Amino acid sequence: MSLAQQPRIRTWVHLDERSAAYFAVGISRAVNEPVAVISTSGTAAANFFPAVIEAHYSHTPLLIVTADRPPELWEWGANQTIDQSRMYGNHSKWSVNMASPQVTRDLLRYVRELTCRVFATAIQSPAGPVHVNFPFGEPLVPESVPADIPDLFRGNQEAWESRERYAPYTHVQSGVRSVESEKVWQLARELQTVKAGIIVCGPQYDSAFPPAVAQLAKRLGYPILADPLSQVRCGRHDRALVIDTYDAFLRSKKITQAFEPKLLLRFGATPTSKALQSYISQHHEARQILIHDGDWQDPMHTATDVIHTDTSQFVGDLATAVTATSDREWTDRWVAIAEATRETIRNQLREIREMFEGRVFSELAAIIPTEATLFAGNSMPVRDLDSFFPTSDKQIRFLANRGVSGIDGVLSTALGVSSVSPEPTVLVVGDLSFYHDMNGLLAAKQYRPNTTVIVLNNNGGGIFSFLPQRDYPESFEKYFGTPHGLTFQAAASLYALNYSKPKSWEEFRADVTRDKDSSGTTIVEVQTNRDRNLELHRRIESDVEERAQETLTGRI
Repeated sequence: MSLAQQPRIRTWVHLDERSAAYFAVGISRAVNEPVAVISTSGTAAANFFPAVIEAHYSHTPLLIVTADRPPELWEWGANQTIDQSRMYGNHSKWSVNMASPQVTRDLLRYVRELTCRVFATAIQSPAGPVHVNFPFGEPLVPESVPADIPDLFRGNQEAWESRERYAPYTHVQSGVRSVESEKVWQLARELQTVKAGIIVCGPQYDSAFPPAVAQLAKRLGYPILADPLSQVRCGRHDRALVIDTYDAFLRSKKITQAFEPKLLLRFGATPTSKALQSYISQHHEARQILIHDGDWQDPMHTATDVIHTDTSQFVGDLATAVTATSDREWTDRWVAIAEATRETIRNQLREIREMFEGRVFSELAAIIPTEATLFAGNSMPVRDLDSFFPTSDKQIRFLANRGVSGIDGVLSTALGVSSVSPEPTVLVVGDLSFYHDMNGLLAAKQYRPNTTVIVLNNNGGGIFSFLPQRDYPESFEKYFGTPHGLTFQAAASLYALNYSKPKSWEEFRADVTRDKDSSGTTIVEVQTNRDRNLELHRRIESDVEERAQETLTGRI
């Protein structure tokens, strides 16, 4: 009721708490500001937990606001009353139980300053969720209560009306973590002596980073192995040294042995590609400098140097300090093998007329608007994005829930992004992930964000076909393949959404582009086959490896 009475606060209503929290994650990721998600007590608050975990590990600022019963009812068998104190454990940056509502000068000052502290804590690097638990006794509606607002508070500028209208009670300023200029120049001098260097860019969302790292790569003559979620693969910055096909050719042992780096500069979170992670691990003897503004992103345990700083500022300062190099031999080898791999993939996809999951992303690269958001679901979609979406000058924002890589809440997160984004949003999601969050479609019906949801329906968990579990057929299909036998036209009908099920790539292109400029959500269901999907992936990988080795030996 308080929120409803405050016109300066924009509110959304979602009937499913789990979907609501992921919807808030999406909004926060789109605007890079804290978003409050609010619930009643009991299991309602518990349903926030998956999204809180994702926000924690993806450094997304959230304000988790839970109502609670008053302390005198805790552990006395009162209805809808659980222990909500620090209920999200270490997954919230801070958890605080508000005092029971009373009107005193001291308590009002406490409420105002705590509000500023909560907001500042959520956005302070590394950003994350903050939990505020409100125990309320009756009455729970804004009815008049004797002495609720004593006359002595009326007109009190500080306690009741705050210090100035619409200004924070406490102004909080946080400095940017930076590296001393002398150390930046020292590192620049060291890098200039190393010719066989690589820049690895993992997931990150700072728009200032891509042009800065592109300039650094050009000056050093280092190739950039760019995860699409790094925002470096596409855009109007210099992409001459961006390698977009590494996931395909780094699967070859001969290639990884031939491209032996002496130094790796690693930015952002852990890259999606398992092949790239393996390459980093294989060359653990090389100097590996991890630059990240936040937690320790090194599951391979290979970092020789760790620099905690504001990444974009550091890259810009380092690029300025580096003297341009003229040695291109190392980089030219990377560019040549990337181009050969790209051509091989392009030729292979052109021959595949059936509905193949990998081709979805190459088709999207051609038809997605110049400015758009592409959200990839976890498991296979985000990996196929990495493998099959080439570099482009289009201004595409790539997003995914890679904090903990869950398949729950993906749909709601993407709808949250779309609800506050001026450009259209395209979500590519697997069937199990879509099923997991069908309640999230209510937001699509209510708020009509400009979203295209492409559901890759292979009737189960497609990623397990690529894993060792497939070699155990007696248990694979029931426990890992998990076929469900569902199609999703009825779900679209339930929520009054547009729906199509293309049977050819011509139909796919028409269905995806038909309503791209209008509001509302469209579901495009792409029916695929798990076994055939595995076969086509393996065929492309084999051809890529053969072509890459030909390129390596100079036979083309």
